[in-house]
This record gives sequence, C-alpha cells and structure tokens, in this order.
Amino acid sequence: MKLLFTVIQTLSHSNSVWMLVSNLKKIDKMKKIIYKIAVLTLVIGGFTSCDNELDQIPFDSLATSQAYITASDFENAARGIYSTLTNASLYGGSDAGGMLDAPDVLADNVTLASKGRGSRRTLHNWQYSASTEPMSGLYERSYQMIFRANTLLEQSVSFEGTNKEKVVAEAKALRALGHLNLATFFAKLPTQSADANSSPGVAYVTTADFSIEPARLSVGETYDMIVQDLKDALVGIPATSEPGRLNADGVNTLLSRTYLYMGQWQNSIDAANAVTKAVAPRNTVVGVWEDVTKDGVIFWIDVDPPGLDITPGVTWSQFGVNTLVPEYVVSYPLFQLFEDDDIRKDAYTLQARNGPSKYNAIKKLFAREDGQFPGRVDIKILRAAESKLNIAEAQYNLGNEAAALAALDAVRSKRYASPPTGETGTALRDAIRLERRLEFAFESQRFFDLKRWALPVERGGFGDLNDGTGVPSEAQNLAVGSKFFQLPIPQTAMDLNPNLEQNSGY
Repeated sequence: MKLLFTVIQTLSHSNSVWMLVSNLKKIDKMKKIIYKIAVLTLVIGGFTSCDNELDQIPFDSLATSQAYITASDFENAARGIYSTLTNASLYGGSDAGGMLDAPDVLADNVTLASKGRGSRRTLHNWQYSASTEPMSGLYERSYQMIFRANTLLEQSVSFEGTNKEKVVAEAKALRALGHLNLATFFAKLPTQSADANSSPGVAYVTTADFSIEPARLSVGETYDMIVQDLKDALVGIPATSEPGRLNADGVNTLLSRTYLYMGQWQNSIDAANAVTKAVAPRNTVVGVWEDVTKDGVIFWIDVDPPGLDITPGVTWSQFGVNTLVPEYVVSYPLFQLFEDDDIRKDAYTLQARNGPSKYNAIKKLFAREDGQFPGRVDIKILRAAESKLNIAEAQYNLGNEAAALAALDAVRSKRYASPPTGETGTALRDAIRLERRLEFAFESQRFFDLKRWALPVERGGFGDLNDGTGVPSEAQNLAVGSKFFQLPIPQTAMDLNPNLEQNSGY
C-alpha cells in the first residue's frame, strides 16, 4: 500500500498519466491496478487555490469518511468539484480542444489562421480517430468531476450540516453538467436522427467506486438521467449564490437546454421561464466581455484570484491588437452576418493585424477594459439570453409563432439599434437560428446546434484575412450523417473498460 501511494504521489505531478496507462495497457493482469492509479492520481492531482470564487485550496483527496466531517469540509469538497471546470480540457482553454472552443472549432464559426500554431487542426479538419484520442482530456476530466461529485454525495448520507442541501444540490447539478458535456461530443443528440435515442449515449456514473466498468446507456436513458439530476438539484439549490457557484437560474438554464436537445419543447419553455436573470441591455454588452459588468451572466468563473493561473483567451489569439498571432479568426461568412448596428460586432470581434496581415479577430475572452492581461477574462458559462432563445425555438416548434417572435425579440431588442422583427413561418425559424448563432458565437454552442438540427457544416471556402482572402481552412464541409459528428471514445478508455462500445465507423 505504501508503494502504491508513492507511485500515486509521483504520478500526481505528471501530465502523462494516461500516456503511462496506454503504454502499459497490454499487460492484462495489471490493467485494474493501472486504472486505479490513474483515477486516484486525477483525484489527488495538484490544483491551486480557490475560495468562494475558487481561490482557496479545494478539497481534493481520497474518498474517506475522515475527510468529510464538518460543514467546511463539504464546502471545500464542493469547491473541488467546481475547480475541475477550470481545467484546460473543460473551460480553461486548451490547445487540444475543450468545452470553451471545440464547439466552434468543429463547426463553421472560425477559420484556422495560417500564422498560428495549428492548434486543434485535427479537430478542425475532422481528421480524428479512436487512436488519436481527440478530446481525451475532456473525457477524463469530465469523469474526474463526476467522481468528485459522487464522492461528496456518498459521504453526505451521514452528514447533517446546515449546508447539506446546498452542496448536495450543487454536486448533482455538476454531475449532470459533466455527463451532458460528454454526451454532446461523444454521442448523438436526441433530435439529430430518428434512431438517436436508441443509439449509444455515455456511461452515466453515480458511484465513487473507481473500479467499476460501466457500459454506455442509450442516448434516451442518458438524457433522462441528466434531467433527473437537474430536477433533484432544483430542490436544494439556492436562488442566489456567490460568484463561481451555481444557483437556481443556472440549473434551470441547463434543464431548459437539456429539454431542448431532447425535443421536449414545453418542458424546455417551463424551465426557461423559471430563469429570473434579465438579458444584458445593449449598452452593457461590450462591458460584459471586458469584465466591467456581469449583466445577463448567470454562471461564470473568475480568473483573477491569485493562484488560478489560466488565460482562456489564448484559445483564440496571442499578443496584442497590432501584433496579433491568431490561432483562429472569425469566419468571413459569420463576420458578414453581424450587422453594423449589432452591438455584438463590437463585443465579439476585433480588427487586428500582424504586419500587413489584417484579421477579423475573436474578441471574446481576449480584451479587457483596462488593457491588462490580454486573454485573462472571466469564463462565462451560462447566460440569461439562452433562456429566451430556448423559448423562441421551442415555441416555434410547438407552432406558437407569436410567442416565439416575442421571445426572439426580447434578445434582439437588446442587441440592435434598429432590431428586425415580424418574421413568420420558415423565415421566423431561420431568424431564431441566426440569432442563436450570433449570440453564442465562440461560446460552446455552434457544433451542437448543427448536430441537433441535422444540418451540415459548410465553411464557404473563404480565407483567414479580414476580407475573406488568405488561406482557407483545409477541410470545408461535413455532411449530415457523417460519423465525425460523434467523436470517438478514446482508445485508452476502451482498453481500460471492455464494456464500452465504440461509436460507429471508428
């Protein structure tokens, strides 16, 4: 046991745990031990400080009853779950791709910049396979977060502190978020095709036993479990919360999104109507993305606390406006969709250059009002505008065009100086989809929307410079029904768990 703990301590300072596992995977008799070491290492792994806004040292240790005694222990355990979100593979910004960037990199909102480092090129060009393990970081970190949530939930059974209801609710909501993020990348979305609900979903883990080898549920079963966790979370989640923590608005937003993905339109509307946070007014939209205000923001992670050393904006670019080295730029067709009186054009995009090269750069997560720390901007995970656009889409699908238009205009009236209005029929549906694309550009949504609408990815062949010339992305079109809409389960995970089923075509 002492030797095992020494190995775990050594591995906890390495980013190569899964590489070690892969190299040893052929030694069948050691597979279980290696798996436990890998999981334990992720649980022990070194995280820096975070308090209520993620700046105190989070609880992160073996699941022992001695570690869960006081109300403070459970608060720290909850912070440990939240701290996982700051990992590069989730919302921290990763060169390998994560929640923060992959939904746009995989879709049509961005163009690979020829002067960049070629980060996420394999994702962007849909060149991945099971052996290349695209998004393996998101896969393992999501299950790490789920493991932490399950540990808290299991230890809370014998805990009677005043904060029990709150931390249990947060753990269930974060467990649901972890599984939802996995399901959106590695499985079909319920409305994507006629067979989607019966196709493989993800392994929904509800125990802190790291030795289990769970099979994938169906998509329908996976989403039912996500809904149940979110509904359970609503029972104890507070209406208001400190920064960096979920509240009732956040859980209802996630529930509305989940129901929308499931095609349960009225349920999506009901959950969205429970969101109380107002959509940010037009005159503060730029300030939201420069960290001047949190108008319209429901759930975010503050990147300023000492010790939380992440710079999410480098996901898209490095250096300054006149010396920009872009990784990705706004795709020319998307840039053309922003009207001149649309405040999001100023808030989300930036005219930048590097020598003679001029770019429509991505401003989200890059620029702050004080001009300091380019790229060091708070991570906005949930915003009030989503609830309104969910209502608009769901009402349209129910045939309630007047209600759909009203919900759509609730967003448009706070984005345009002279907002459009009055669409009906297919034009209304297209207007809703357009506003969703514009509102959530570079914000973890686009690829999933195209998947669930059963639409192809079409990039238009334009280059990376601000006038549409320059070097285009190598791959341009992804047809509906392509296997690449579902990323392959990482081969390492398949080797460790023989009960996992690989996605079709890999």
